[in-house]
Amino acid sequence: MKLLFGNKKDDLLSRLKKQDPAAQKIFYDQNVKKYLSVSRSYINDLYQAEDCVIKAFCKIFKSIESFRGEGSFEGWGRRIIVNECLNFIKSHKTVFYLEDINPNYPEEIQEEFIDFNFNAQELLDQLPDAYRMVFNLYVLEDYSHQEIADALQISTAVSKTQLFRAKEKMRKIYHQQQKKIQNENR
Repeated sequence: MKLLFGNKKDDLLSRLKKQDPAAQKIFYDQNVKKYLSVSRSYINDLYQAEDCVIKAFCKIFKSIESFRGEGSFEGWGRRIIVNECLNFIKSHKTVFYLEDINPNYPEEIQEEFIDFNFNAQELLDQLPDAYRMVFNLYVLEDYSHQEIADALQISTAVSKTQLFRAKEKMRKIYHQQQKKIQNENR
């Protein structure tokens, strides 16, 4: 039996709040790939990222009544995914934030020509956990440095430094990938 909700997200949301298994399956099917992509941007290992997604879906379904309609439901669910990933990283790994802060780093890095023929996930996977978390929270989730500092229990200066270092490391990896591609094409 196929349950049709049409384009009415409110109808799906009301059915989710009633713990309707058919609605949960539809919501899961509509969002699992997107949420796995978010999870993979924080966690290198695919199986661990999948575990975080499953736990996040369980939390979404269990706590759906706490969604007050302030903001989008998709954003609320994404925040649960991100928090689940951060909790996983905090509980399963030791992440070191380098406190040796260079106060002379530039605020903005000069943009350069970028050939967009690269795999962004590969770049993220090569970043150390601390760099990747700060980069993702700042760039993908639009957190401020203060929000990142609060979430990760670090100072705002460390957050800024980690973001700077993440960008520098990604630039270096990108250039290495481009050189490798050029050498292969010769």
